[in-house]
Amino acid sequence: MTTLPDRPNTALLVIDVQNGVMAPAVNRDAVIGNINTLVGKARAENVPVVWVQHSNDELPLGSEAWEFVPELVRADGEPLVHKLYGDSFEDTDLEAVLAERGVGRVLVTGACTDACIRSTLHGAFVRGYDTTLVGDAHTTDDMTSWGAPPPEQVIAHTNLYWTYQSAPGRAAGTVDTAKVDFAAQG
Repeated sequence: MTTLPDRPNTALLVIDVQNGVMAPAVNRDAVIGNINTLVGKARAENVPVVWVQHSNDELPLGSEAWEFVPELVRADGEPLVHKLYGDSFEDTDLEAVLAERGVGRVLVTGACTDACIRSTLHGAFVRGYDTTLVGDAHTTDDMTSWGAPPPEQVIAHTNLYWTYQSAPGRAAGTVDTAKVDFAAQG
């Protein structure tokens, strides 16, 4: 259903599941476990797993904080996209990585819900991708001191509003790990 021609494939995006990002994250272990389940399922079904890694002043390139969490291991040959902005497409080669693999549908996992996850969801959707959020495979940390709602509410609200996202010729939605179907269209 994607608006991208000749892109029948699906990819799993693993966004910013890095030590410095995940240390303060809500439900850290459960979210990492769900992402690990999805990575294993994607590999078993020959679905591309695309790893996205952020760097900034708090996540300096090559630092321990910048490294992916040890529970998740990127396999040889799985693409790695380095980014500096919230949207994983912004000023990166993600679009080329997905185009090369014929991907028109992405499943989004990772951190942080209220920043890079939301930015990437919208970035993918406006670029023509069918975009599914895996509702129990993303997280954020507590930003209430800056006026944000509690993290559990941020996650729940994002899951809710993405469930009802729509646009001509594209599909969106939210699904839990146990119900992910990489072969589904839209």
